[in-house]
Amino acid sequence: MTSFHAAHALLPQGWAGDVLIEVDALGTIAAVTPGTRAAAGTARRLSGHVIPGVPNLHSHAFQRAMAGGAERRSPAGRDSFWTWRETMYRFVSRFTPEDAEAVAAQLYAELLEHGFTAVAEFHYLHHQPDGTPYADVAEMARRHLAAARRAGIGVTMLPTLYRHGGIFGLPPHEGQRRFLNDLDRFARIVEGVREECDGDPQCATGLAPHSLRACTPAMIRKLSAFDGPIHIHAAEQPREVEECVAATGARPVRWLLDNVEVDARWVLIHATHMQPGEVAALAASGAVAGLCPSTEASLGDGTFALPGYLAAGGRFGIGTDSHVGTAPNLELRQLETSQRLRDHARAVATAEQNPHPGRTLLDAALAGGAQASGRPIGAIAPGMRADLVELDDTHPNLVGRGGDALLDAWVFGGQGSAVRTVACGGRVVVEAGRHVRSMAIRDAFGTAMRGLLA
Repeated sequence: MTSFHAAHALLPQGWAGDVLIEVDALGTIAAVTPGTRAAAGTARRLSGHVIPGVPNLHSHAFQRAMAGGAERRSPAGRDSFWTWRETMYRFVSRFTPEDAEAVAAQLYAELLEHGFTAVAEFHYLHHQPDGTPYADVAEMARRHLAAARRAGIGVTMLPTLYRHGGIFGLPPHEGQRRFLNDLDRFARIVEGVREECDGDPQCATGLAPHSLRACTPAMIRKLSAFDGPIHIHAAEQPREVEECVAATGARPVRWLLDNVEVDARWVLIHATHMQPGEVAALAASGAVAGLCPSTEASLGDGTFALPGYLAAGGRFGIGTDSHVGTAPNLELRQLETSQRLRDHARAVATAEQNPHPGRTLLDAALAGGAQASGRPIGAIAPGMRADLVELDDTHPNLVGRGGDALLDAWVFGGQGSAVRTVACGGRVVVEAGRHVRSMAIRDAFGTAMRGLLA
């Protein structure tokens, strides 16, 4: 039995002091006891403010290698998501399985250092550069799982079905050939992931029809029978909405709500461009909106309709998508401040009963991220994974603050990471703000990057 003693911890019922957190041999919290002194005990002392580890509900790990490298203006100008995508297609052709594992491990170590303790990997980089499957069709998925284990992060692996290049059933782009599968081969990849995750409490399996652009209605309906997390890109770009209306007469979110049983299993990534009726209907479905604020800003996607969605009781979580940002507090900041810019208002994600935006946003991201991950995470409570993040309350951004005011300062109060210690599944993976394997992981990443950029 491992144990931690938190001077201050955010529990489901609120902040508590002197909290003893006991963890079983599999990394699950066995007991949580506030008001317990541990001076004479063997518990690992966490002297700062401890919050649950934050789930990251949307990642394309290979894109960490592109972060900051796709910013140059194209010769024609008028750059957008669609011109960025062409750059991504050229870059992705270079990856080997070894590269994919090294880049993913670097990303996952960085996520842990900033307070993410779980990642939902939306994985579509399946095959060799010419589109030929590897001898093990799940080779690249297994590489991501190996990277997650090396870094020590919890993972929900989401093999992604990608078959077409436009709505519905248009021929694929040449740059998409590494992504493409039919339903039979996709089922083999999912089975390979299930096999790899079997018996591992740090791992879960979901699946993802990539988008209405990449899958036919029949494919989406087939995958909708899956008994677990189902993630899909939806309504990220205005052009995507226009193409969907032209092909089906409906906007993407409306088409999904009307044609498949969208419920608590579903995560609609981005859902940026919705009309008010779609906003209310998505909230009522019990699904999660997967918001990736830094990437959505980087790609010029647009701004999510957060006030109306929250007013309708909608659930959301946060992800880092293309990984131009890798910190949960900064994703939450970007989400809130994007609303402020649009609405000329402050403290948008609050109400009279929850006046602190940092706490309000964090609570929502924990609950929505846990639901999207299909794992028992997102709270410091018995039966949950022991995913703990200690915020250093002597850090200049946080010093002198406590409770919900400290969370406001963490989200909105300046640069630099205030994460001191991170435990994932009861195992300490970040000490003094650095990942315990950071140097070896970084060296492998450097080797991969030099090859990719040669």
